[in-house]
Amino acid sequence: MKKYERYSDEVLEKELTPMEFAVTQASATEKPYSHIYDKNVDKGIYVDITSGEPLFLSTDKYDAGCGWPSFTRPISDHLIKELADNSYGYNRVEVRSETADAHLGHVFNDGPVDAGGLRYCINGSALKFVALEDMEAQGYAEYIPLLK
Repeated sequence: MKKYERYSDEVLEKELTPMEFAVTQASATEKPYSHIYDKNVDKGIYVDITSGEPLFLSTDKYDAGCGWPSFTRPISDHLIKELADNSYGYNRVEVRSETADAHLGHVFNDGPVDAGGLRYCINGSALKFVALEDMEAQGYAEYIPLLK
């Protein structure tokens, strides 16, 4: 089992783009429809851009029409944490990665009912996509059967 860790702000500032850093470390939100992952339909896994920890499968991704990559569920509930977010006068639930504590986005109760009713609305800048054909080489082979 691969071990993931939280890196220092100094390391992350060097490794991430300014938008990726702002989203994951300062809870910023990218503009809707601005990230290529919103329309990505390739098979694979979405991982935390700051740590590489697996978060979402492409088979749980759907087009919610909101402008951000949306998923019906994470790979496992223990990979994310949910926190109350009352900023900007809204009552929302923030989603953060468990190990790296990176801001990912928010979860809403307006997702597909047949898939549990949740919509994990995630900033593409918080994710790294690993295509199915690259998963084994990049250390995610154990998740390949979940995509079948």
